[in-house]
Amino acid sequence: MSAGLVESAQRFVANLLELSRTRFELFGAELREELGRLATGLLGGLAVLIFAALGLAFAGLAVVMYVGEANRVAALVGVALFFFAVAVVVALLVRRVATEKPRAFDATITELRRDLDAINS
Repeated sequence: MSAGLVESAQRFVANLLELSRTRFELFGAELREELGRLATGLLGGLAVLIFAALGLAFAGLAVVMYVGEANRVAALVGVALFFFAVAVVVALLVRRVATEKPRAFDATITELRRDLDAINS
């Protein structure tokens, strides 16, 4: 084996390791961002859910208490139908938001594809 070939192979491996290190750092940064976003979303969503449920429950109770004795059953049915309608609307909004979100680690996958294309060409 010639010294030039060995030196070339060593440079190739060094460049490949440096490129891999950079890609793993990018992956780690994206992972931290996704975990932070997930934790914030979960805690915020839970707080919103609790306060909204309490507010809706007390609003429904106020409507039922306000209505006269003869119409209380109709008021209860109306309040229940309203809650179901709100649940359906929220479920549709959540589904739309979930489908519009970009793929996780998209930047890392794109960079790895570029690396693969550069190696193959």
